[in-house]
Amino acid sequence: MAKKKLVLKVTAGADAPERCSQAFTVAAVAVASGVEVSLWLTGEASWFALPGRAAEFSLPHAAPLPELIEGIRVGGGLITVCTQCAARRDIEEKDLIEGARIAGAQVFVAEAMGDGVQALVY
Repeated sequence: MAKKKLVLKVTAGADAPERCSQAFTVAAVAVASGVEVSLWLTGEASWFALPGRAAEFSLPHAAPLPELIEGIRVGGGLITVCTQCAARRDIEEKDLIEGARIAGAQVFVAEAMGDGVQALVY
């Protein structure tokens, strides 16, 4: 049986903390469960691909964002920042946390349309 894959797009950051936290939590739980995860950071979530920025995020009764991100990375999850979102925020590939990348809509669509892929947007 093929390994299951989950593609998540996070469209919110500190501007919608519950939605943001839910997306990172689902991604981390999926990775820990053996699911192949591709986490896309768009809009204000793009900032969390920069070193130290996740530590600035706080939400009561939620797992710390840096721990969720580390769990995703260590577990083999892929973290991607939207090309346009990065450009609007002057974020370059060299600025990102280890293992993160910048890619565009064409790559997102290709990942989301793969066989056996489940895609979620938060």
